[in-house]
Amino acid sequence: MRILITNDDGINAPGLQTLAAIADEIAGPSGEVWTVAPAFEQSGVAHAISYTHPTMIAQMGERRFAAEGSPADCVLAGLYDVMKDTPPDLVLSGVNRGNNSAENTLYSGTIGAAMEAALQGLPAIALSQFYGPGNRDLADPFEAAAQHGARIIRRLLDQPRDDAARYGLFYNVNFPPVAATEVKGTKVVAQGRRAVNFSVEAQVSPSGRRFLWARTGDQRQPSGAKTDATANLAGYISVTPMRADLTAQDALDSLKAIEHDG
Repeated sequence: MRILITNDDGINAPGLQTLAAIADEIAGPSGEVWTVAPAFEQSGVAHAISYTHPTMIAQMGERRFAAEGSPADCVLAGLYDVMKDTPPDLVLSGVNRGNNSAENTLYSGTIGAAMEAALQGLPAIALSQFYGPGNRDLADPFEAAAQHGARIIRRLLDQPRDDAARYGLFYNVNFPPVAATEVKGTKVVAQGRRAVNFSVEAQVSPSGRRFLWARTGDQRQPSGAKTDATANLAGYISVTPMRADLTAQDALDSLKAIEHDG
């Protein structure tokens, strides 16, 4: 199996090293793992692509490339440049430093990379490691992802694919903020919603210039019954199936009243 890995924390991020080890296990002795990751951190860029300017790409080692672009750019670079003659069988994105549960999903470059791969017709899985008091001071805060990641990916790859769907399926996997031995299991759940909105805070630099910093609230908030962040905070790995289709299906029928011809 040929696997393309990327992330949004940057080519030198510890989580990408964790993902490389997971991917090596999945690919097996006869497989290949290729890395195309952002040269610099790209957290919060969601599914953005560098549509109005070119993306510089440089080889950093064997099957290892850094691109000055977004995670979705990296997927495109992998498919249409780096691996154009031997396309990947699977795209893995992560392991993100911090959760991509609930509303974080909408901002995540980690998710954006998996979404782009799915739009390109490839199996894709995004993986993120929730941080909290139970794991942030461990020698390896990613140990839950490191020890359970390959098993989860194998089980997802065993699921049947619906290649006829207009928008391909991809998966959002979040590992709980606990040590690997304290993971209670896996829950297949919906994307939740916490009351944790982004905002901005103004600061003035020593030179007198005014800057705005993005801020968010306490991530350790539940996101509703049978949803991702709630499962993570209870010690479970969450798996959420996703598609790029943003249609509010529940509102279609109620909006029929505004339709008219001519």
